[in-house]
Amino acid sequence: MNTVCVVGASLAGLLTARALRGQGHEGRIIVVGEEPHRPYDRPPLSKDFLKGAIGEADLALEGEGGEPGIEWRLGVAATGLDAPARRITLSDGGTLTADGIVIATGAAARRLPGTGGLAGVHSLRTLDDARALRADLRAARRVVVIGGGFIGAEVAATARELGLDVTLVESGPAPLAGVIGPAMAGVLAGLHERRGVRLITGAYVTEVTGTGRADGVRLADGTHLPADVVVAGIGATPCTGWLAGSGVELGRDVGGGVLCDEGGGTGVPGIVAVGDCAAWYDPALGRHHRIEHWTGARQRATVAAATLLSGGTARPEPARPPYFWSDQYDVKIQFIGHPGEADTVTVEEGDPATHSFLAVFRQGERPVAVLGVNQVRLFTRWRRHLETAPVHTG
Repeated sequence: MNTVCVVGASLAGLLTARALRGQGHEGRIIVVGEEPHRPYDRPPLSKDFLKGAIGEADLALEGEGGEPGIEWRLGVAATGLDAPARRITLSDGGTLTADGIVIATGAAARRLPGTGGLAGVHSLRTLDDARALRADLRAARRVVVIGGGFIGAEVAATARELGLDVTLVESGPAPLAGVIGPAMAGVLAGLHERRGVRLITGAYVTEVTGTGRADGVRLADGTHLPADVVVAGIGATPCTGWLAGSGVELGRDVGGGVLCDEGGGTGVPGIVAVGDCAAWYDPALGRHHRIEHWTGARQRATVAAATLLSGGTARPEPARPPYFWSDQYDVKIQFIGHPGEADTVTVEEGDPATHSFLAVFRQGERPVAVLGVNQVRLFTRWRRHLETAPVHTG
């Protein structure tokens, strides 16, 4: 294999390029990235970077010398793929042909319909998004955050720490309910309320009001919430539109993610996928699913590289349960596992009222997920236990 093209200058793309070198690939590695920036760390964008506690240099994922032996094509997007020929069409009119291709184009934030051209309305996914939101927050007094997922909850916490009046609108029963279940999400909702965030749950936004610039949002029940800044944290969609008609299979039930086997291999020889755009098969669940977390990209990059270099014959180790963390205010939230598989959840340590506790989700007697809130040491022990437990196939 002479040339490998990594499409996506993301964490997943960078780590896969490094893994290819580490596993002995001596040919060309070309990394194509739609953004003009070199790879950067995204988790701080909604926290320390948004607060102004760190600068752009602190987000760099490379050392001063960069990545020797990697060719960069930045500020140019992949617009099409002929998978059998392994030929990529680029937005600047050029093409690239490679012996191996890594699809690592990530996901894009969903935008609020009908808000195009309206100032003061933001989503947060990229460095440029974070720059624009940070500048707007400096002049703001009231912020409405729509969506209580990771981004929404973290932006709400950051804005509150900046002293702003914050309202968080969530369609479900509580922020993060879709991730950790309603019972534990209800406990964490109190974290925001105690810090002064106004939570409105079970509510839907029908309109962002304002002429030229947003001045608030209107809910389905007619309530109007004034705002100087509106932030939409309503999820993300895989950046796979450029693969339409390519021969690479996408999955409708995984939001259009690239369908992969346990090692990241697609149905096309010489093409693998990794990161937020990839839906790997998980034998523990018996289905494909996407993991949109930093640790997922780190764990799967080496596996995808091995799959590509071996021609698909490398046998990956059993997948680890998905893990994520979130820093909100002075609280570290850590979670591992599949809460949807659980019958029960019990608090094993600490007191939820103090936002320092550990809860275990079980299917029968078997732990399937663990939530730690300001319980780093104890959570780490439980995390090791889940990661080394035998895989139960679905």
